[in-house]
Amino acid sequence: MKIFVTDGHGVEHEVEAQDGWTIMEIIRDAGLPIKAECGGSCVCATCHVLVDDEWFAKLPEKNEEEIDMLDLALEVFDTSRLSCQIEFDKSLDGLKVKIAQDALM
Repeated sequence: MKIFVTDGHGVEHEVEAQDGWTIMEIIRDAGLPIKAECGGSCVCATCHVLVDDEWFAKLPEKNEEEIDMLDLALEVFDTSRLSCQIEFDKSLDGLKVKIAQDALM
């Protein structure tokens, strides 16, 4: 299973995805430049990603904690999510995300 992650230079990376891992863990494990300062505790917005329009509706709804943390992000768009709050499963095989500017290392 795979996800596709676009970095800050516009380069798309095909990344192996592990069932049960968060998108943040998958991106970080692949060595891509995402800050993810709190390590997935949902107490910052440094794992902010922009989800491809085609995939956004397939994700679970944001919870209140994620909504509150996204308020701390610099540029929030309709498809903004915190990658630590999206758990990968086979239904997300092929997911496309872009690391947001404020989450780049």
